[in-house]
Amino acid sequence: MMDTTRSSLRFLPIVLAATLGAAACLAEPAGGGDARGVVEQFLKTQTAGLPGQARIRVTLPSSALPDCEALEAFLPNGASAWGRVSVGLRCPGERPWTRYVQAHVALEGRYLVAARAIEAGRPLGAGDVAARTGDLTALPKSVLVDPAELKGMVAANRLAPGAPLRREQLRGTVVIQQGQTVQVVAGGPGFSVSTEARALNRAEIGATVQAKTRDGRLVSGVADEEGQIRLAQ
Repeated sequence: MMDTTRSSLRFLPIVLAATLGAAACLAEPAGGGDARGVVEQFLKTQTAGLPGQARIRVTLPSSALPDCEALEAFLPNGASAWGRVSVGLRCPGERPWTRYVQAHVALEGRYLVAARAIEAGRPLGAGDVAARTGDLTALPKSVLVDPAELKGMVAANRLAPGAPLRREQLRGTVVIQQGQTVQVVAGGPGFSVSTEARALNRAEIGATVQAKTRDGRLVSGVADEEGQIRLAQ
């Protein structure tokens, strides 16, 4: 029994060396683990304010990146953390270097589609839209994700069933026509005053409109749902 144990112990260093060698082959290239973490954290920060749940995939180059104690990630000018993107890695110091790695940012979230065919000029109601879930980076950036954005909107052109709703496909409801007599309302805590004026331009809900009061004063405010001009407080 003693001879068997001693024989096993003689082979233990060889087994350990072989195991560690195999692990080294599976590990990231030198500096690769740090680079991946730096890029992922940077992209998480960049997508923090975007709708949906971010899923980030980083592809490192096959050759090892140089070691760096203070690795910095950045986006090239004009780039955004959206879909496929090149992320820069910068190492300052005595021997500075810059490399670029590829990444893909998917945003899993809700967006709005037409629930049925919608004719041009039709106001959008609750039954006209439906919510879908998918990768927002695979859709136009102008796709609507918040039902509140549909308030007071009408279709600018015909929308097919299932089509994602985009901002450029909608327009606000016109509530004030040029030359129309309107009420100009100003208010604050505990008071509200109004006067009549003539609108100088047509306006949709939420749009800026100018008007001339009966005494000739020019005023500017925002058109509300009731077709009034509300002055800024």
